[in-house]
Amino acid sequence: MIVRPLTRRGLIRAGGSLALATPLFAPAISRAADRPAIVNGLQSGDVNADSGMVWARVSQPSRVRVEFSTTDSFKTVMGGVFADALPESDLTMKVGMEGLPSGQNIFYRVTPQNHADPSVLGEQMVGHFRTAPADNRDVTFVWSGDTAGQGWGINEDWGGMKLYAAMLKHRPDFFIHSGDTIYADGIILPEVKLKDGTIWKNLVTEEKSHVAETLADFRGAYRYNLLDKNVRAFNAEVPMFVQWDDHEVTNNWWPAEPLTRDEHQRKKYTEKFALPLVARSHRAFHEYMPIRDNPFEPNRVYRKIPYGPNVDVFMLDMRSYRGPNGENKQTVYGPDAYFLGPVQMAWLKKELRASKATWKIIAADMPISLYVQYDEDRKFGSEAISQLDHGAPLGRELEIADLLGFMKKEKIHNTVWLTADVHYTAAHKYDPSKAKFQNFDPFWEFVSGPIHAGTFGPNELDMTFGPQLMYIKAPSKEQGRNLPPSDGFQFFGHVKVDGKTKQLTVSLRDVADAALWATTIDPVRG
Repeated sequence: MIVRPLTRRGLIRAGGSLALATPLFAPAISRAADRPAIVNGLQSGDVNADSGMVWARVSQPSRVRVEFSTTDSFKTVMGGVFADALPESDLTMKVGMEGLPSGQNIFYRVTPQNHADPSVLGEQMVGHFRTAPADNRDVTFVWSGDTAGQGWGINEDWGGMKLYAAMLKHRPDFFIHSGDTIYADGIILPEVKLKDGTIWKNLVTEEKSHVAETLADFRGAYRYNLLDKNVRAFNAEVPMFVQWDDHEVTNNWWPAEPLTRDEHQRKKYTEKFALPLVARSHRAFHEYMPIRDNPFEPNRVYRKIPYGPNVDVFMLDMRSYRGPNGENKQTVYGPDAYFLGPVQMAWLKKELRASKATWKIIAADMPISLYVQYDEDRKFGSEAISQLDHGAPLGRELEIADLLGFMKKEKIHNTVWLTADVHYTAAHKYDPSKAKFQNFDPFWEFVSGPIHAGTFGPNELDMTFGPQLMYIKAPSKEQGRNLPPSDGFQFFGHVKVDGKTKQLTVSLRDVADAALWATTIDPVRG
């Protein structure tokens, strides 16, 4: 684990270069009572060949200084930036580091400086990531989604959120968090009785004792996950490419939704509409996630992250621009059938057409053809893309049909879709010869999750786009629904792109890091 207070030996080794290389960061007096502390570990994200984001949260108003080097000794400090952590941002800060060398291990050292007395510095922490390569070296990454859901919180007796430790063993270049980064609508109780009579014991906080409605509630949900030692260790070593889905706000929301479903009443929401929750959630999400903010659209989540000549990652937002959840059977594309929405769709087409990377990784927060019901109490409506009619594209499927047809026309090859959301793991191969809509080239979609939440499934597949189920691991009907993490049905996916052959290998794995299933895909040339 790289995150650590700087040792005495480290201070001796680093102190000289700290003072000589950047006088702004000169050593200062340390008085324990006034020293700011880094309280939730470090995070990095959105790393490419020459830049990356770094995040920290401190105990009091501070100027937080970040230096970087290609060695953990910090013998040569290559540069530094700073940002102020203020109460207005819940004492969080994030900075972008630019001018980094490509294909290198980057170590970043974070030092808080007391605003009230600038001579007082807090203890330093060090984090690490690798920048994207400029050459054809191998690239590896992991993905999953759904953290601390359905009442399954941090059980320190069980070892905490252990899937993060399993992912860290692979030392991936980056991690795609496919959404449901928190469960703002999920209450965490001190104890949950399991089927065998034993007790699951949760770490609890005030903010997680009720659904999130205030900004403080949403912030508290993010802080909760950062209490876990596995999460902090992982975040310190692996940059995160993050997107969001529904539970960052409330289950199955759409932007203008009235909070009138039976579920909303049971959870005792006081707000009448989702929109004010969305606004507060957006703010907390961008405060607590190491995402590169867009200067023109502050709440924007969709973006492209290039990671060397063989990988471009397209992070989608299937939540913020959608139309109402409902029957999803419109025959003409319009606002009620929006899922990505026309602006995001135009951006995606433009970026896919411009991409020179061998592989185009489409990180989607929801699956294409798995049916997800909107209102489980009243057994009504479609929450995702499909509506399970197995016919010609309708509703939100119209967007997908348009996108797939565009990719075929423009000869955009080697797209792979990665997602989570449904709380089990599966591999789907899309075959136009078995589809009702056939104007597309074959492609793969892989599902993995949850990271640390209740396990469900399996969901039914809609055959509009011809998905073939190549692998699945999910609970049986006899095993039931909402299984605890201790039952072992927690999943992540691992991807390797071979720098020489350009082949992409996907491995689906569980919390014990057992390889469940794998496939290697040859790239289409030319």
